[in-house]
Amino acid sequence: MAQTIPVAVSGPFPRSLDYLPPETDTPPVVGARVRVPLGRRQMVGMVTGPPRDPGLAGHRLRQITQVLDLQPLLDSELLGLISWSARYYHHPIGDCIATALPARLRQGYPAEPASETRWQLTPAGDEADIEALRRRAPRQAALLDALRSTDDLPAGQLAGLGGDARGALQRLVERGYATAVERADYGLITGRGTEGAPALNPEQAQATSALQPGAGHQVTLVDGVTGSGKTEVYLDAIARATAMGLQSLVIVPEIGLTPQLVSRFQARLSAKIAVLHSGLADGERLNAWLAAGSGAADVIIGTRSAVFAPLRRPGLIIVDEEHDASLKQQEGFRYSARDLAVMRAHRLECPIAMGTATPSLESLANARAGRYTHYRLTERAGNARPPQLRLLDMRGQPTTEGLSAPLLSTVRQHLDNDGQVLLFLNRRGFSPTLICHECGWLAECDRCDARYTYHRGRSRLHCHHCDRETPVPAVCPSCNSVDLRPLGLGTERIEGALQTALPDTPMVRIDRDSTRQRGRFEQHMAAAQRGEAQLLLGTQMLAKGHHLPAVTLVAIINADQGLFGADFRSPERLAQLVIQVAGRAGRAERAGEVVIQTHQPEHPLLQTLIHGGYPAFAEAALTEREAAGLPPARAMALIRAEAPGQTAPLNFLKAAAATLPTDSSVEVLGPYPSPMERRAGRYRAQLMLQANQRGTLQALLTDWLPGVSALPMARRVRWSVDVDPAEML
Repeated sequence: MAQTIPVAVSGPFPRSLDYLPPETDTPPVVGARVRVPLGRRQMVGMVTGPPRDPGLAGHRLRQITQVLDLQPLLDSELLGLISWSARYYHHPIGDCIATALPARLRQGYPAEPASETRWQLTPAGDEADIEALRRRAPRQAALLDALRSTDDLPAGQLAGLGGDARGALQRLVERGYATAVERADYGLITGRGTEGAPALNPEQAQATSALQPGAGHQVTLVDGVTGSGKTEVYLDAIARATAMGLQSLVIVPEIGLTPQLVSRFQARLSAKIAVLHSGLADGERLNAWLAAGSGAADVIIGTRSAVFAPLRRPGLIIVDEEHDASLKQQEGFRYSARDLAVMRAHRLECPIAMGTATPSLESLANARAGRYTHYRLTERAGNARPPQLRLLDMRGQPTTEGLSAPLLSTVRQHLDNDGQVLLFLNRRGFSPTLICHECGWLAECDRCDARYTYHRGRSRLHCHHCDRETPVPAVCPSCNSVDLRPLGLGTERIEGALQTALPDTPMVRIDRDSTRQRGRFEQHMAAAQRGEAQLLLGTQMLAKGHHLPAVTLVAIINADQGLFGADFRSPERLAQLVIQVAGRAGRAERAGEVVIQTHQPEHPLLQTLIHGGYPAFAEAALTEREAAGLPPARAMALIRAEAPGQTAPLNFLKAAAATLPTDSSVEVLGPYPSPMERRAGRYRAQLMLQANQRGTLQALLTDWLPGVSALPMARRVRWSVDVDPAEML
């Protein structure tokens, strides 16, 4: 029987499927896309290995319809990383490959960038009598003169030459003086390299010395207080990699951090920069991905999925804000871009730097174990001083929409001294609850175990969990009372209170609602950085990594909402958020102040942050995790299940747990309902598995999960595996 070709296609297939070779004599190469029949559909898949003996009877095999790539689209290194990821996260290989590819490649479009017409001088044009031509055809002479002063003339420059420049160029082509060529246009950003590099302080110099492109694999944790110049450490290493002809991959947690990083890199580096994130049009994303794979891009800056960008000449990987939960995909293929970046650097034998002011406990545990080299940057760059943190006890204080009188007084003092003030509340909308004052009815989402958030500006109730919206009722649905009142605080409500208290102070609000339109986030941040807005109000979008040198006061309006979360990581997330937000203050010459409003001033977490900072908190948290047997002290996986009915998820997980070996060293907890049991109309449950060794847990999952898939109840639920879960909800 003829050998078959393994092809990975999207779907619930744990391994590649076998297909007969196409009718052509030469089989497709590993890493190439092919079009294959699957049921009644034609699918785009990826060849994952060489021809092999078939695993099915010959009459059940179908043939590859079309070969889309003559050369590998994914090289052996990248395809190997994706295959490893599929095994580690126990996710179908076809879906993992689909995550790594831009949408157009998944749809079967050619792996070709956009093209641009450019004109070049011919030998005849170089010898032509330009003065004679100037008398007869002055526009052609001007274009010939322009061609002689450059290697080639792009179409984008024709508009500045006046008149019918394209027609005049065509006549030069007809004379044999010029020729038109098509060149790939990857849409890259060209670095100017005009801004000089500042001198590194001793701590920065020590950290950057560990990042040696081309010198082998090394994981470096750059643990620097906010404003300590971590980006300068990155830039120094990237500049050296570029000078050696090597590429640098920079991964950031959110799109919002990309523009300012690109701008900074463009000013400092003489390099071609590609940007990869979900906010790009499909064609732009394809161009950037191909630029990385062809080597046309020297620096690739992207969000989570950029960890799968192809690299022709890899030299350096950087993960900025490595602690950020956004680096973990929460749906479908639940991978950690941070952890995969470390694995990829290992496979590429190149250095990787992970920078943050608030290291994740996982990274600190790896540093403790000697797997990561840990460098601390304890001083702010230049003459900037660390901000002073203080708690503002809200108990008994008169407040105006959540703003205490002492806080408003402090805000006015900083504004009077020409300071910029940032107020932080990690909750958008007007209020998180709408309540009837007469009967106590609450506006609750009928698809989630959650309340609607009231958005007064749009007069809508919005569930931030399932995205459902409904108009605000005119009367209470329970008792027909018209006395419906907002309960709790959101950024929209705080904005109104600030406009009332400080009517003459220009302000900008930055949250997901105020930045829905494309480009609005960049506009708001530019206004903040130029000082056009003295008051800045926002959610965590405003807190992460942004350089706001004029801010002298940061006010955290409500620190209590993160103190009592259901997730064991809630204290860590809150500590990181407080320190990150506080870091926006005092980043230039003027000293900064941070005020934290709380009804729990004696809470151990807040006291530790105030008196010992994040390092003291992290040490205490690591000790607590070890005592409780929680990550990073132990390895964890969650098996999640959901269905329209309440009993099916729990019954499925009970049946799955019953098939686990009884003598295993893996601890089993559950099954139990998820902390938010009902979401988007579906009931959810989970089963937790923990082990002292990661290898022990992985071995059990590998042996156990195929049997779970075969359970009759598996077809009645939607279930998934989450290895190293970042959230328990």
